[in-house]
Amino acid sequence: MRASILKWALAVPAGAFLVLFLAWPLAGVVGEAVSGGGRAFAAMADDPVFWRGLVGSAVLGTLAPFASTVVGLAVSLHLATLPPAKRTALLTVIAVPLSFSGLVVAYGFILVFGRSGFVTMLLADLGADPAVVGGLIYTPAGLAIAYCYYLIPRAVLVIFPVVANFETEQLHAARALGASPARAFIDILLPQVAPACLVAFALCAAVALGAYGTALALSGTQIPILPMVLYSKISDSGADLPSAAAMSLVLIALACTVMAIAELVRPRVRAAA
Repeated sequence: MRASILKWALAVPAGAFLVLFLAWPLAGVVGEAVSGGGRAFAAMADDPVFWRGLVGSAVLGTLAPFASTVVGLAVSLHLATLPPAKRTALLTVIAVPLSFSGLVVAYGFILVFGRSGFVTMLLADLGADPAVVGGLIYTPAGLAIAYCYYLIPRAVLVIFPVVANFETEQLHAARALGASPARAFIDILLPQVAPACLVAFALCAAVALGAYGTALALSGTQIPILPMVLYSKISDSGADLPSAAAMSLVLIALACTVMAIAELVRPRVRAAA
């Protein structure tokens, strides 16, 4: 009886939080999107700007998380070889970008890699064109690099616990039996960390799909991604709330789909390993 009361006592605050800050706002967004008989969805489907934003978000939400996952795996493998004290210190430093907002990250990249940035000026002294070098950060490739700045720590924090608990004796045994380092990595280590890599990729993809502040500060609405298309619907130059609500639901659906696919595929990847 006491255990049941304790469970309810713990569940009620969490349930109230979800209702107030998730279910209630989401219901408002859904209501706005379907107002007018759902014409916002029809207009969205006929809007070429929406489709360009969707394609841009899909590309950026795939490439940046993939690169972040690969780098996160490499960093995790290196951290696993370090002494505990040094490993803890580096993990603390790696986690620092997670405390920054997207706007802070964007302005930091502008100060370092912008047209008058520190690194740009150093490269200009070596003969590089600052207009070309400094303009990179304002392109889709530069935005992907900025995204990786705070996606890589997320990937490391997901992958590292699995790598740290990996029994390295398996690699030594494979090497003793004649396997090359690359073959031992592919056949022994990679299958066992693949589920964690999949989860890290899905988490980074969900974050990248909805990232807003970094893209706004670096490119405004010049780079066609869905959050910026949505922003243009509710900015000073526009107030199309039904269309913005419909696009919000598309973004939510995309992020939820990515996470759901990862959760469905992860057990099969683990079983195959």
